[in-house]
Amino acid sequence: MTRPFIAGLTGSIGMGKSAVAQMLRELGVPVFDADAAVHHLQGPDGELLPAIEAAFPGTTGPEGVRRQTLGAQVFGDPAALKRLEAIVHPAVSRMREAFLVEHMAAPLVVFDIPLLFEKGHGADLDAVLVVSAPAAVQRERVLARPGMTPEKFAHILSLQVPDAEKRARATHVIDTGVTLAQTRAQVAALVAAIREKNPRD
Repeated sequence: MTRPFIAGLTGSIGMGKSAVAQMLRELGVPVFDADAAVHHLQGPDGELLPAIEAAFPGTTGPEGVRRQTLGAQVFGDPAALKRLEAIVHPAVSRMREAFLVEHMAAPLVVFDIPLLFEKGHGADLDAVLVVSAPAAVQRERVLARPGMTPEKFAHILSLQVPDAEKRARATHVIDTGVTLAQTRAQVAALVAAIREKNPRD
């Protein structure tokens, strides 16, 4: 049995990736959310808690990973971050593989991967969908978030591959700097085109 067409979905902060992921789900496309997988693995009774506690004592509790405590231990420490990623990434990969097996009959499966380019996750994908909007729209959206400051926003941007580079490396760019209806129409057209090229019985 041939596998589904696998598309990666990514985009910088404030570009509307979550909204596009929801549009895909509404069209019946299975979407694997890498961030949600991490939250599950690190939440109450999450399977990664013992390994994270062993590597970073005092960073977990009944509520799961204490994000601020763990963040303080890995922030600005590349070696500590590597240790954490070595625990988290293989577990997320296993969940993603299981998700793919579960949806093997679908014509299209989407992996929602926020740091797709930053972490080099594109190798096993048939296409990369980049969600993008003009910089002014992005800035307005992000600064409207609770607790966000221009300094925090600038720092987050400095850690992400620039939007222009993401668009250049994309198979398809989904423009969210337009109305929701126009974005939804782009997403529907793209899904229809992929399904047409990859029909399943």
